[in-house]
Amino acid sequence: MRRRTFLSTLPAGALLAGAGAAKAGAAPAAPPHQTQPTDPYAGVGPGNRNSGVQFVSRSTVWGANGAAATAHPRATLIGIDTLRRGGSAIDAAIAINAALGFLEPTGNGIGGDAYCMLWDPAQRKVVGLNGSGNSPLALSLETARSRKAADGYLPRVGAVTVNVPGTVDAWWSAHQRYGKLPWKDVLLPVAELCEEGVPMPQLIAWYLQRNMAGFDRSAAIIEENDNRKRVYAPDGRTPAVGEVFANPDLGRTYRLIAEGGRDAFYDGPIADHIDRYFRRIGGWMTRADLAAHSTEWVEPIRTDYRGVDVYGLGPNTQGLSTNQILNICERFDLKGMGFQSAASIHHQAEAKRLAFEDRARWFADDRFSKTPVEWLNSKAYAAERAALIRPDRVMDRVFPGDAPTQGDTTYFSVADKDGMMVSWIQSNYRGMGSGLVPDGPDGSTLGFMFQDRGELFALTDGHPNIYAPGKRPFQTIIPGFACRNGEPWMAMGVMGGGMQPQGQAQIIINMVDYGLDPQEAGDSPRWQHEGSSEPTGRLAEGVGVLRLETGVPAASKAQLEAMGWVLGGPNGGFGGYQNVVRQVNGRGPWTYGAATEMRKDGIALAY
Repeated sequence: MRRRTFLSTLPAGALLAGAGAAKAGAAPAAPPHQTQPTDPYAGVGPGNRNSGVQFVSRSTVWGANGAAATAHPRATLIGIDTLRRGGSAIDAAIAINAALGFLEPTGNGIGGDAYCMLWDPAQRKVVGLNGSGNSPLALSLETARSRKAADGYLPRVGAVTVNVPGTVDAWWSAHQRYGKLPWKDVLLPVAELCEEGVPMPQLIAWYLQRNMAGFDRSAAIIEENDNRKRVYAPDGRTPAVGEVFANPDLGRTYRLIAEGGRDAFYDGPIADHIDRYFRRIGGWMTRADLAAHSTEWVEPIRTDYRGVDVYGLGPNTQGLSTNQILNICERFDLKGMGFQSAASIHHQAEAKRLAFEDRARWFADDRFSKTPVEWLNSKAYAAERAALIRPDRVMDRVFPGDAPTQGDTTYFSVADKDGMMVSWIQSNYRGMGSGLVPDGPDGSTLGFMFQDRGELFALTDGHPNIYAPGKRPFQTIIPGFACRNGEPWMAMGVMGGGMQPQGQAQIIINMVDYGLDPQEAGDSPRWQHEGSSEPTGRLAEGVGVLRLETGVPAASKAQLEAMGWVLGGPNGGFGGYQNVVRQVNGRGPWTYGAATEMRKDGIALAY
């Protein structure tokens, strides 16, 4: 008899609050963030609300026992179901991540890496987890350079971009420390979901078609192309909106992991399939690379922003950039400048440009090159950098600071009744990943795609992030966490490459400086700056492009142009936000509020 799902057994009137489920309907010719010239709905604004700010899409949802916010409704339901079965927030996080690997393959999967920050109620502190993997030992710098693209950097796809996937071991490490349910009871319901299938939502359908078309265009440099088509386009095309999509190959892989633990993936039958696959296609990753992998528990970096403790994970990822942006912005009266004003956006964007030059100069695997984290995170350094910002004009050029020398992603939040709050991010990096789906048994596949995170290595001699065998590349994925008065406040994040620190800073600023609630802070129009120097060695392009969503006031756009900014319109790159906050109430115990991203297919639930 099949396990009954939470959705099918939910009684009428159950104590759930929901927000943000996507509507069924025909797939649009273009995604909602792109307005076509002939759009019959152009110029139409949102309806009116009786309470709260008018641009918000829905209310923050509230509950007393647990909450989850993810990029897909079924993933959120699986998280809530796991909590209601007695699981911890980490059990729910693992189940959610596994589900999203099936439901949202355009952003994540067990072929990628994972990072986490969580509030540990027993230790009463924020702890961090780095689940990123090394490059293959058999891939030399000379070979990597021989595979560079025409622009001189590593390509976006193919075996040269594949590192050891860290996600499954991150699950295992977190479960060993914080899990309550048996390991297999966390994963088997997700395996069943993969086998049964679910209808395809609007945005994921669009991104899946777009990614597969991109792989087709790059097929000549992808060593093997049949397996991805077998999994994601089984009838010669990707699923349309509302069509049921299943991935029984991934379900079988999840069952192996459920029964055999992390060793099934890194030192067992799955590792054997991966080893044989890369030998077949001429790649470099081996079973020995997989067996050597381990997750690292790390101490997060902290800064204070106007009385709020903001935490981030340090290099090899970019959590320090969020802190640097906020440290610089703290030097200015953003509240006095006004919400969505040209002055406020200008100072925030200039802070980003300054922080990202340090990101490009310093961030790398700290086992190979030490980043001067303490100095870069300091208030004194932020004061020096803030003094470079002109209030009425964009900076012509931006350089990294002279610090002292030392030797496409999914995001979700979940919290439980015991006070544990989890901020988890997981990714295959650019889009779906490398284009490579490994062989499985008997002519099948393993049902997941390998990441292309290795694209982010530099090839320049002397660069801290230069490629080396057994090294972790610079990473963009960062969970977010904040505390107030020594208590956990919010587990939040904004997925999307270089948008992540920019988006996290905007959420904090929207809530701290402008008093918005979690859903309002996420629905607020966003800015994104592109064109900074990158850790791959790519240099800044003039002042870059400052992209603004359509909701930014026209007067602010005009003033920003007058300051010298090169403005760009929406391009779909404004990230994907989820947030769970804890609120201490005057009457009774604390409660959880959950908010989800209006720009995605997801939902937030609390009970």
